[in-house]
Amino acid sequence: MSVAPTMMLRDDAALRVFDTGLGGLPVVFQHGLGGDAAQVAQNFPDGPSRRRLTVECRAQGGSGAGHKRPFSIAMFADDVLAAADAAGIERFVAGGISMGAAIALRLAVRHPERVTGLVLVRPAWAFDAAPENMRPYAEVAELIRNRPPNEARTVFAASATAARFRAEAPDNMASLLGFFECENAATFAEMMQAIAQDGPDVSRAAVAALAIPTLVIGSGIDLVHPLTTARDLAQTIPNAAFVEVMPKAADKALHFAEIRAAIGGFLDAHFNNQDHHHS
Repeated sequence: MSVAPTMMLRDDAALRVFDTGLGGLPVVFQHGLGGDAAQVAQNFPDGPSRRRLTVECRAQGGSGAGHKRPFSIAMFADDVLAAADAAGIERFVAGGISMGAAIALRLAVRHPERVTGLVLVRPAWAFDAAPENMRPYAEVAELIRNRPPNEARTVFAASATAARFRAEAPDNMASLLGFFECENAATFAEMMQAIAQDGPDVSRAAVAALAIPTLVIGSGIDLVHPLTTARDLAQTIPNAAFVEVMPKAADKALHFAEIRAAIGGFLDAHFNNQDHHHS
């Protein structure tokens, strides 16, 4: 589904906002770290019964970085909420992939009056900031910030982290190598380092008190998005559904197809028969 984006100014950052505008169930769905709206479109089952809003977060996709610092998951969540406000969406299902899942979790805990359901796809964070699984992102960011581009990539490729990822998580490895090709590398790396060291800033107790329909999706062969993190969240959130999908490293097309099917089934089961026109 291709939708022309609109621009939203937050501080001095121009952010790209995609809104399918289809009506029906409003879902605010966010990309992962270094991702964009195209990544969301691969994972989300767009259709006439749903309206999807996606903001490309600062310094990612086609969005500017602006000058406000530090970059944080809280900042991105506030930007997303502002986009929902601007679109006139009062209540919505919050969802996302990886970093997007952390944003959605934060929105559900901090703004319970706005969030009617939760979809966490391949979460990389549970409750703590700077989880061990995000350390490779910080490592890559540090190299990009401190060395010339070609040298940064060469040093990373020869590292112990790279050897482990090549062997155990080739799909993660491809993502990490892609960051070295990024335009505006210094700003992007600053953002990536800040986010890798951040977290959703929600307590286990607050997450355990959530009372909204929730779907958690995890998959294997993935060192950045451990199945244990997905399971922990699914076990902490009351009555959450947990779905394990085909690993992206094993079959990319099937991975996305299974995620779209799981999300579509979940939304239809919990939100299909409601009137979405009143707030």
